[in-house]
Amino acid sequence: MKLNLKRPLAFFDLEATGLNVGADRIVEIAILKAMPDGSEELKTWRVNPEIPIPLETSLIHNIYDEDIANEPTFKMLVKEVADFFGDSDLAGYNSNKFDIPMLLEEFLRAGYEFDMSERKFVDVQNIFHQMEQRTLKAAYKFYCKDDLVNAHAAEADVRATYQVLLGQLEMYKSTEFEAKDGKKSTPVVNDVEELHNFTNLHKPVDFAGRMVYNDKGEVCFNFGKHKGKTALQVFTAEPSYYAWMKQGDFPLYTKKKLDEEWAKFNEKKNEEKNAKPAPEVKKAPQQKTYTNQPPRKEFKAKQPAKPIDDDMLDQLKMKFGK
Repeated sequence: MKLNLKRPLAFFDLEATGLNVGADRIVEIAILKAMPDGSEELKTWRVNPEIPIPLETSLIHNIYDEDIANEPTFKMLVKEVADFFGDSDLAGYNSNKFDIPMLLEEFLRAGYEFDMSERKFVDVQNIFHQMEQRTLKAAYKFYCKDDLVNAHAAEADVRATYQVLLGQLEMYKSTEFEAKDGKKSTPVVNDVEELHNFTNLHKPVDFAGRMVYNDKGEVCFNFGKHKGKTALQVFTAEPSYYAWMKQGDFPLYTKKKLDEEWAKFNEKKNEEKNAKPAPEVKKAPQQKTYTNQPPRKEFKAKQPAKPIDDDMLDQLKMKFGK
């Protein structure tokens, strides 16, 4: 379908140092301009925010301080970005609450007047949320064909959740699902183990998603520079990573599972150490004997000194003249 446009519509997305519009800064901006003739223009910039990126933010968008250290600041890019937007209307996902306010804040910080008075702005997320609400009340209406009474009361909500699952089992009992790898299945069946597997697609170890199981059932890190590596690989190559995580701002349960993997690593290391054979002790070489050696001289023990008598004293007097 071609968009019915009177002027360009610029879909844009920002990555930033955080969610505080007044204090945080843009680190990446991408703009896709849909033109009235159906053509498209795309441009992306990395931006030096001039402030550190918190680790917890980098773990989300995978942009770290060293990645943007040599990039231009937004002030240096401001005219280029504004010119690319041109007179476009704006569109984004959650853009009304975040992207547009953040963008305008950066323009003002750079001393550039970005005129919004004639622009239209479309927030695609708002269409989704209003047309396909994801609340328990909406789910109950959709699957159970009834209105949920006393919503947000714990007992009513828990009973509604139970009824929604029964409705899902009925609605999707023959529905085929295609996974990201292209594998097709019918996963919504009346079996708790199958439902567990389907609703835990990322196979979390710690439930915060920092550690997950890979296809071999091995515990892997799911963030940062070691993403995709097993705990054994990371601890072997960089043992200090364990201490860094223990001191970091991670959930307590994540640290608990981290301790378990660290204990397994040390147990394996000790087993390998004990399994190694003891080093062979080398015997001292035997002293060679040579048949042509001259016989050693035997030394006789000294006789004990004789006591001094009158004859000895007389001889001393004669020798020294006394």
